[in-house]
Amino acid sequence: MIDVIIFGNGNVATQLAKAFLKADDVQLLQVYSRSKPTNFFIKNNINTTNDIKKVKNAAIYIIAISDDAIAAFSKKLNFKNKLVVHTSGSKPITELNCDAHKGIFYPLQSISKNKKISFKNIPICLEAENTKDYLLLEKLAFSISNKVYAINSEQRKRLHVAAVFVNNFTNHLYKIGKDICDTHQVDFDILKPLIVETAKKITQLTPLEAQTGPAVRGDKKTIENHLQLLDEKQQEIYTLITESIIESKRLKTED
Repeated sequence: MIDVIIFGNGNVATQLAKAFLKADDVQLLQVYSRSKPTNFFIKNNINTTNDIKKVKNAAIYIIAISDDAIAAFSKKLNFKNKLVVHTSGSKPITELNCDAHKGIFYPLQSISKNKKISFKNIPICLEAENTKDYLLLEKLAFSISNKVYAINSEQRKRLHVAAVFVNNFTNHLYKIGKDICDTHQVDFDILKPLIVETAKKITQLTPLEAQTGPAVRGDKKTIENHLQLLDEKQQEIYTLITESIIESKRLKTED
């Protein structure tokens, strides 16, 4: 049984707590939060505290707070021979500013507090300073997920940037598509099957192989027609992405 304490009560902290409560080999001893515990923690009778001096002894302490607060908060911890990890995708292991064993427990997923999710297919990226700590983190990760990866801090920074492209930027493109539909009284739901099919394609093909559209076809006339329908900011985005697709096709042809 792995005893775990979570620092935080936001999106990641709440969803990890839910997952650990269902895990056979994990005991969620306590949740620390400076603010009032959420209804989830109260309803599930989870021990909570807002006093750092009342934090219990555990095998792993997970800091699941905002990225910018990790360094200052970890400095308050006095767990010399304990394992302290954070859940950030962009911050290195050295962001943990305490005299403890250090590690990373990063679930690579867009996580909302109130949305029901299953951790079984969520990749968890791990890093630790030594093999013993890594194996402990790996056991914890496999208790809730089937996808566990050893990823060092440099790799994780690049992975986080890649995640911004495939998640945050893609979602913003959905927003632009909806804006265009709304402006011209077209139901955005018409595009949803296309969105789903596009996402499914890259489970079988590489993104380069799955690429379609006027840019990859070299259809300059359609591209010009599209640009005339867009506002200035949309034209900038359309042009930049179109040029990137054309360049990718060129490089593929040269290989």
